[in-house]
Amino acid sequence: MIPIRDQLQSRHYPIVNMALIIINVGLFLLQLTQTNNIEAFIFTYGLVPARYSSPEISSHFTLFEQTIPLISFMFLHGSFWHLLGNMWSLYIFGDNVEDHFGSFKYLVFYLLCGWVSALTHLYFNWESQIPTIGASGAIAGVMGAYLLLYPRSRILTFIPIFFIPYFIEVPALFFLGIWFVFQFLYASVSDSQMGGVAWWAHIGGFLAGMALTKLISFIPDFGLSERMSHERTKTPRLQVVRPAPPTEDLDLHGSIAITPREATSGVKKMITIIRDRARKLINVTIPPGVKAGTRLRLAGMGRKGGEREQGDFFLEILIRGD
Repeated sequence: MIPIRDQLQSRHYPIVNMALIIINVGLFLLQLTQTNNIEAFIFTYGLVPARYSSPEISSHFTLFEQTIPLISFMFLHGSFWHLLGNMWSLYIFGDNVEDHFGSFKYLVFYLLCGWVSALTHLYFNWESQIPTIGASGAIAGVMGAYLLLYPRSRILTFIPIFFIPYFIEVPALFFLGIWFVFQFLYASVSDSQMGGVAWWAHIGGFLAGMALTKLISFIPDFGLSERMSHERTKTPRLQVVRPAPPTEDLDLHGSIAITPREATSGVKKMITIIRDRARKLINVTIPPGVKAGTRLRLAGMGRKGGEREQGDFFLEILIRGD
């Protein structure tokens, strides 16, 4: 299952989440310059359990050199696809978690999840000499927090079935629950001495994310999140509109959210209307100066009746902050 997007948009611009993505991409580009020195680079800045468990190996490193991999390992990646998968998951789930915690606490939360994932990996692979890199453990923590905070959010998921692309919206509780179960199953059968995915780091990060979601409120913020936050000036260009519970009336009713700035200047949106299990993608122009509660009439977009009967769809305007 590959997540495509979730149905929630954060109220504030996820400045820390985007900064983390930019840093990960930038350091991956730095890795690409280490063509002739890549193995030494990964061994130096990746997480190698034997560097802590073996006195013969650890004696070759200073305290600083032993400490820096506990941070740097979560910003390095083994391949473009490794980077893409991690950053895509962080992009989908991270903005809402940052919106809930605030930017400063989200940064602390992210790093703590990464460190717990590192300690979990060390515990289960104590004598391994294989470097581990990747943001997966920290991102697993973000996913664990998302599970607790937004269990009913729906995730548009891509499922390839016999080479046929199939898209389905599933609750976050189901998607992330299945993801965690698979991490545990893979970890149970994996060999710690073989290279590959650090499954236990994923599990440790995910559980840390769930635990820290309950504890993060005790971390002082010092007003930093408020100073770092910037409210979004736009809502998503593409929105999914689900009509109100069906009645015998052929007319359908739904709503679309816009920001005060969009209400003032007017905006064009693409909406997907879900109607009798069918989907219809249309363009909607919202005129400037529109007020909250205004209803736009989409002629002929309602439920079909007899041969010539066709209802309308009434789209109510919701303005954030009203």
